[in-house]
Amino acid sequence: MADVNDVETPAVSAAGSQTLAGADHATTNGVTQEAELGGDQGSETIFQLTVHLPHDPEQIQIMVSSQEAIHDVRQSIIELPGTLQYSCFHLEHNGERINDFIQISEVKGLTSDSAVTLVEDPYTEKEARLHTVRVRELIGAAGDRTDTLHGILSGISLHDSVTAAESGLNGPFTAHSMSGYDFEAPGELSSLLPETQEQPPKTVKSISVSPWNPPPYHLKQRGHLLYLLLTTSEGEQYQITSHVSGFFVNKSTNSKFDPFPRGAPKSQSAHSLLTLISNLSPSFAAAFKKLQDFNNTKEPLATFQITNATPSSPWIVPSSTSPLTTHQADITRTQESFLISGIENTETLRDWNEEFQSTRELPKETVQDRVFRERLTSKLFADYNEAAARGAILVARGEVAPLNPTEGKDAQIFVYNNVFFSFGADGVGTFASEGGDEAARVATGKDVLGVRMVNQLDIEGLFTPGTVVVDYLGKRLVGQSIVPGIFKQREPGENQIDYGAVDGKEVVAADESFVPVFEKLSKALKVKKHAVWDKEGKCHFLEGSVETKGLLGTDGRKYVLDLYRITPLDISWMEEYGTAISSTEQANGSAETTYPHRMTVLRPELVDTYWKFKMREWVNSELEKRRQNQTEASGPTKKLGSKDLAEDGSSAVKDKPEVGELKEADSNSTALGKAADIDKDRIDVSNFSFALNPDAFSGQEPHTDAEKEQLAKDEQEVRLACEFLRITVLPELVNDLREGDVGFPMDGQSLSRLLHKRGINVRYLGKVTMLAEGKRLESLRILSIQEMVSRAFKHVAGKYLRYLPIPLTAACISHLLNCLLGADLNPKPKAEVDEALISLYPDADLDFQKVSPESLRGELESQILRRFQYTIDKAWYLNIKPLQLLREVSLKLGLQLEMKEYRFTTQQIKSPVESTAPVNGIAVKDNGANGQSTSSKKKKKARDGSPASIASSNVCSPQTFSPDDILNIVPVIKEASPRSSLAEEALEAGRISIMQNQKKLGQELLLESLSLHEQIYGIIHPEVARVYNTLSMLYYQLEEKDAAVELARKAVIVSERTLGVDNAETLLSYLNLGLFGHASGETKSALGYIKHALGLWKVIYGPNHPDSITTINNAAVMLQHLKDYHESRLWFEASLKICENVYGKQSINAATLLFQLAQALALDQDSKGAVNRMRESYNIFLNELGPNDKNTKEAESWLEQLTQNAVSIAKHAKDVQARRIRLSPRVTLGQTHPQPQVGQTAQAATGRDPRNSMGLDSRSIDELLKFIEGTDQTAKAKKRPGRSNPKRRGAVVS
Repeated sequence: MADVNDVETPAVSAAGSQTLAGADHATTNGVTQEAELGGDQGSETIFQLTVHLPHDPEQIQIMVSSQEAIHDVRQSIIELPGTLQYSCFHLEHNGERINDFIQISEVKGLTSDSAVTLVEDPYTEKEARLHTVRVRELIGAAGDRTDTLHGILSGISLHDSVTAAESGLNGPFTAHSMSGYDFEAPGELSSLLPETQEQPPKTVKSISVSPWNPPPYHLKQRGHLLYLLLTTSEGEQYQITSHVSGFFVNKSTNSKFDPFPRGAPKSQSAHSLLTLISNLSPSFAAAFKKLQDFNNTKEPLATFQITNATPSSPWIVPSSTSPLTTHQADITRTQESFLISGIENTETLRDWNEEFQSTRELPKETVQDRVFRERLTSKLFADYNEAAARGAILVARGEVAPLNPTEGKDAQIFVYNNVFFSFGADGVGTFASEGGDEAARVATGKDVLGVRMVNQLDIEGLFTPGTVVVDYLGKRLVGQSIVPGIFKQREPGENQIDYGAVDGKEVVAADESFVPVFEKLSKALKVKKHAVWDKEGKCHFLEGSVETKGLLGTDGRKYVLDLYRITPLDISWMEEYGTAISSTEQANGSAETTYPHRMTVLRPELVDTYWKFKMREWVNSELEKRRQNQTEASGPTKKLGSKDLAEDGSSAVKDKPEVGELKEADSNSTALGKAADIDKDRIDVSNFSFALNPDAFSGQEPHTDAEKEQLAKDEQEVRLACEFLRITVLPELVNDLREGDVGFPMDGQSLSRLLHKRGINVRYLGKVTMLAEGKRLESLRILSIQEMVSRAFKHVAGKYLRYLPIPLTAACISHLLNCLLGADLNPKPKAEVDEALISLYPDADLDFQKVSPESLRGELESQILRRFQYTIDKAWYLNIKPLQLLREVSLKLGLQLEMKEYRFTTQQIKSPVESTAPVNGIAVKDNGANGQSTSSKKKKKARDGSPASIASSNVCSPQTFSPDDILNIVPVIKEASPRSSLAEEALEAGRISIMQNQKKLGQELLLESLSLHEQIYGIIHPEVARVYNTLSMLYYQLEEKDAAVELARKAVIVSERTLGVDNAETLLSYLNLGLFGHASGETKSALGYIKHALGLWKVIYGPNHPDSITTINNAAVMLQHLKDYHESRLWFEASLKICENVYGKQSINAATLLFQLAQALALDQDSKGAVNRMRESYNIFLNELGPNDKNTKEAESWLEQLTQNAVSIAKHAKDVQARRIRLSPRVTLGQTHPQPQVGQTAQAATGRDPRNSMGLDSRSIDELLKFIEGTDQTAKAKKRPGRSNPKRRGAVVS
């Protein structure tokens, strides 16, 4: 990935790599410890290396680091514009060839003054093929690729389109993009697509493999490698021979074979194909320069190939006729797999398991070792995930032959590309007692989670198979790397498994050699060593759950398999809903309301939170004991509260369940020791032990009284953990959302992530809905119900799709969507199925045709009742938001739908000409993609307003969805790649240094962390997007505005490409980009970003999301900054309207907004309105905070001032304006603050001290709003700076 580093990453400084070595220490003490460095790593230097070239330009200089490998230097040379043509070469120093795989520092005699020489190598067939592929891509001749995995427009970014739309608006006199904004307009799907791009300039007509390829044997002997066919822009056709010496024009024609060089005047040859084309085509050089210029106008991040992550596939895509997705004729498309991997195609077959395990065995002593190891791990996981997903699609489509064709469909297994595939269904009855197919499906998902945790723990000597779960068209497939020895038939009397349960739970194996590694695993996962009994009644002591299996591979490695039970069963849930072993109806689903399976385990995050809770209790009890033992002389002790523990800066109490290093236990101990070091005497936390028995309540039968007593004790501990979830964690989350203390979820994905982060399983959505009472939590209730419906629909759709032939799936999906969302338009939809297709599949189960809106609702209600134990209101379908539900369902099933205006109701939607503001500067037309509309649609639009069109539109489109709207289905992938612990340690160290006010060191560490993230993950990766976002906020707080904007821009693009253009994280990145842009003085473009984010919000959630109060307020402040007082007043009013809706008219939040609005009205010359609004604000403050509160007093003095003299108001407002201009640069920066991520506290987003968060009266009004940070200062400070206590007002302004 050197190319990645060269393009975007500043060279890692010598100081940087040293600070890095101390990163693990820095995490605990905030300072680096350079003494830890070994001698050779500390000596990294950066210098300019001169490279002599065989052709023009005769030499180049590149920046290199002494720690860089030579093959990274080669990559840098290949990427530079002046040396693009080289791909087959080696480097020499003093006439000696340099090995590609050593570091620069290991080259004998190479110093910063030395030069190396680039020497062209003879080609091999592989080099020639790859050179051809590379040249095709460089000169833009590669055409479009139909990818079997990623789908239409995967990995797109809208950033360029959004910026282009705004770039025209940044002149001094131009209008901004917000004028006439309609807050209530519905979301526009076209805002999810980029504008139509102009086509890149053509450099050649075509370049492909010649029909004469491959060379016959006698010519292979003479060095012929490939034959190519080139058609230049001038229309000339050349047959080219690729020879070991380079490329030359040969004498062959389409009908005559003569692959030898042409004679003198027409002879052309060159070592590089690029040079040869340039010599043959007079117009090529100019066209190639134009192409490079064209590519340079694009944001590089938006065009980089995504190599280390799965690109996101948008759920709304342009129609097949759109210029964005044109399909071009390109003969080489079919030849590319040959060019990339040769005739035998063996180069792509990899032994995944051996690669995974040998990478895990790489050394990790030094920082360089760790960087290399983690970088390799990241790339390997990405490659494997892609290969497994591709294989899974082929298996699901029936393209791969099963290994056991005589067995039932669900029991069939497959091997493709060295990946072993099986279905996530109970094909052989393993889970019969747990809930059959349902249990098997859940087990595979939990297994991936378990494997990811074990990968993250990185325990020496313990190995996991590569594991991926793919959901595609109702089927769940599991792809695993093949563990050597897993299929081996053991000797009679030997078990197939070496540790854990064999054949159900009847036999238990307990190979002693597994104990040390399983012990480390259990300690990290807080699992208790416990007794289990086999069918003979014999007792075995296991380190992990009886379901977690250890296998000694034939390669001698210890593998851990079946990690779906690493946490205990949620017994409270099981007893309540009839799936506990003691329940009368066991999980055979006999009752309507019984939960579908018994795989209901607690989440690892909950076990973690409960562990901290128990630790806190234990420390407090120790302190209590000590206090009683101490003499009177000692002072009072302080109890340890949850806040204290969370603020000691230790890794023990991070938000995330840190599965991190195995050193975790030690660092936790020291951290908690610190927290508890209250009476100067340390409490030894190593005496604290807490672990849960994962096999409690799973049907184990102890024999002796002591065993029974121990099991009863274990079961009680598990029961308490389950109660902790219900009594503490759930209400806490709901309360945090009610109080507005944390960022509010926007869609199903952000809601699920928030629940998971808190340790709450999604099955508790019904309980969350019941707890979400009152106006404040209405959004949460709506969102939870929508999520339950979409998840239930996923299961119902899966049932119909699972065995359906592929060509019938679009008809099935569109019919189910019509029953779900189109019943208002057509209450009796009919499935549109091609009869000719049905006749081809006489065995197909076409039950989906019988589904009606009523029967579908019944199925969904019963699924919601069983899965979430929630009885949904009978009229739920009337209150559902159709566009948002469509998005949720599409994301869950992997649908890619055509972009058009879907009609969900019979009421004609207003003509888009009237109703839509232009999106991205282009007016959105009715059905066409990207504002391009076909003539027939234009005609229809002309009549859209007429009464006749209402009836006629129903006749011509009786159903909301047709099978043609489902353009593609992409797989939904769950994978197990670990995060980089090294990059995270550096980030955490930088954060802590900044908290300790060591800004310079902190910034160095943050840059180091950024460089590590980019090196390890590659640039286009979700983790890198998150670190860009985090760093942009930190830089904003450090007043580094330009750096904050640049990082926020990168966060936007990388989020769009890897998470999705309408992902909640992308939306928040856009909001931050707008905020930081405004702070840097680019207010108009900032408003453009905010407008785009609000457009996304309407699609993701709909209008009036609680967090949009902040955003709209921020926009109002920006509009004031532009002196557009009338527009800003409208935005303040919109913000107040949502606030009153969410928090109530008498809330302090509403009072604060009324205060701002009053000032905005005064600026807008509406003196009467200003007085009324200020009076309302004063009354609320008076009632809520009392007459002596600063806020009440300030509102009172303002009220007096405003009412004193109605006549002088106009003069006063002018005076205000004059003052505002003088003050604005200082004040505006304090106006707007980054919005918290979903589930993050507002304080965490702004870097403020969370301990103050409840003391409303001690803070300035702008801090009263838990969402709206600082947005009211502009108006206040600017009106009467003398009276409004500027010190207090400007507290946030640095």
